[in-house]
Amino acid sequence: MEYDVVIVGGGPAGLSAAIRLKQRAEKDGKDITVAVLEKSAEIGGHILSGAVIDPRALNELFPDWKERGAPLETPVTRDKFLILGPQGQASLPMFAMPPFMHNHGCYIASLGNVTRWLAEQAEALGVEVYPGMAASHVVWEEDTGRVKGVVAGVFGIDREGRPTGDFQPGIELHGKYVFIAEGVRGSLAKTVMARHNLCDGAEPQKYGIGIKELWQIPADKHHPGLVQHTTGWPLDDKTGGGSFLYHFGDRYVAVGYVVHLNYANPFLSPFDEFQRFKHHPAIAEHLEGGTRISYGARAITEGGYQSVPKLAFPGGALIGCSAGFVNVPRIKGSHNAMKTGMLAADAAYDAVIAGRSGDVLTEYQTAYDASWVCKELRIVRNAKPLLGRFGTVMGGALGMFDMWLNHLTGGLSLFGTMKHNKTDAASTGLARDHKAIAYPKPDGKLSFDKLSSVFISNTNHAEDQPAHLKLLDPSVPINVNLPKYGEPARLYCPAGVYEVLTDEKGQNPRFQINAQNCVHCKTCDIKDPSQNIVWTTPEGGGGPNYPNM
Repeated sequence: MEYDVVIVGGGPAGLSAAIRLKQRAEKDGKDITVAVLEKSAEIGGHILSGAVIDPRALNELFPDWKERGAPLETPVTRDKFLILGPQGQASLPMFAMPPFMHNHGCYIASLGNVTRWLAEQAEALGVEVYPGMAASHVVWEEDTGRVKGVVAGVFGIDREGRPTGDFQPGIELHGKYVFIAEGVRGSLAKTVMARHNLCDGAEPQKYGIGIKELWQIPADKHHPGLVQHTTGWPLDDKTGGGSFLYHFGDRYVAVGYVVHLNYANPFLSPFDEFQRFKHHPAIAEHLEGGTRISYGARAITEGGYQSVPKLAFPGGALIGCSAGFVNVPRIKGSHNAMKTGMLAADAAYDAVIAGRSGDVLTEYQTAYDASWVCKELRIVRNAKPLLGRFGTVMGGALGMFDMWLNHLTGGLSLFGTMKHNKTDAASTGLARDHKAIAYPKPDGKLSFDKLSSVFISNTNHAEDQPAHLKLLDPSVPINVNLPKYGEPARLYCPAGVYEVLTDEKGQNPRFQINAQNCVHCKTCDIKDPSQNIVWTTPEGGGGPNYPNM
C-alpha cells in the first residue's frame, strides 16, 4: 500500500502530524495520503500519562479546540509541591519556582481520551487510521539505507515461529516519508537510530518509570483542579523520583509515582515504592474511602535537551517520545510531542508538494532547533544531571537555581550543558554493595500486589504467539544477573513478568518470563544491567487497554 506519509504510532505526536498534513493540504486544495498505524486494539488504549496538559501545541493545531469538544475538562485551580518525610511534609512555596513550573493555564485530563479525540479529528480530515496494526519491521531500500516503509499486521505466528491456521503475513505500507512515533524506546526507532547513527553526538538517553493508578473518591474529598506533586520519601536522597496527584473529572484522582531509572540499588522495586508511598498521610487522605479503577506503567524519556538524537533520516523522521522531548521538571511532554509532529508534518508536506521523496528532511531538524520545544528543553537541561550527580536535596536546589538563571537570562547557565555520561543500565550497582529492601505487605485498601494491578490494566496477549521479550543469551539471568545483581528484573518490572523460580529445596534457580503480563512499559529493555532483554513488538491488539488513563 502506497502513501505519501506513513506514521507509526497513533499517539499525540503521530496524530498531530497526520492532522497537520491534512490541514495544509485542505488549505492549499491539494491531496496528500496519510496512514497512521497503532498497535493497540483501539486508539488511546496504550496511552498512559499523568496528565496535566499544556495546551500550547493544541492551540496551534486547533485554535477552536474548546468548541470542537476536546476533552480537556478540568482547568488547574490549585498548585501544591510537597517535600515528604516518613510521616510529615513541608510545602515548597510556588513563588520559589520559575513561572514555567506553574500549572495555571493547563488542564487535567485523560491523555488517552484526548488521543481518541485527536483520532476523530484526523479521520474527519481523511487520515486512514488503523488500530490493532503493530508495525514489526522496517522496509529498507538496501543500497541507500532509505526507509521505504514498514511491515504491519503480521498475525497467526505460533510461539515456535510457525504459521497457524489464522496466519496473516502482514502488509508493506510504503511512504514517501515515514514518521516513527512509537513512543518511548520503540523497537523500530532503535533500529533506525542504530543504522543511521542518529545518536552520535548526543548524550545517552535517560529514563524513568511512571506507575499510575486511577481512583474514584467520595464527593466530599474531591477537589477538581487540584495538582499536587511531591519529592522525597519513600526514596532516599540518592534515588531520584517523585509523585503526582491530580483531581479531575467525575470524582477522579490520578495518582502516580516516577522513579528515575539511574538508581543504583538493584533490590529497589519501583512498584513497591509506589504502593508504600500511598500510605503517607499527605496521600492517603485523598484516597481513603475511594475505589481503585485502573492501573498502568510506562517508561518516560528523561534525557532532555542533550539526549535528543538527530531527528531526520533518509526517508523519514523521529517525532514525539521516539526522540524524547519530555520536560522532566515540568513533568510534561505531550505538548512537545504534538509540536514536533507538526514540525515534521510541515517539512514533509512541503517536500511532497515539491515532488521530493525519501530524502533527509533537514527542514524538520532546522525547525526544531528554532522552536519553542528546543528552547523549553534547553532552559531545564541541567535539572536531570544535577539530580544524578548531587542527589535529591542538593541537586534539586542547584537545579532550581539553574532553571531560574536560565529563565532570567534566556539560556545561560553556570554549569554550561552538563553530561549524563552513562546509561541507566550501567548505573545499576552490585548486589554485594546494597541491602535488600523489606517492603510491607499490601493491605488491599490503599496498596496492592502486582498481579491484581495487572488484572485491572486489562492486559492481554494471544498466548500462542512468540514471546515478544527476547533474551540475547538465555544463560545470563541465572549465570550473570542473579549472582552479580540479584537479578533485578524480578523487581524493576511493574507487572510480574520476570521471576526467578527454584525447586522445593530452594535450589536450581531458573528464569521465567510471563510475557502475558507485559504492560509494554519497556523498563526491562532499558534497565537490564547486562542489556540482555530486548523488547519487540507483539502481535497487534495485545497489551494493556487503559480507559480514562
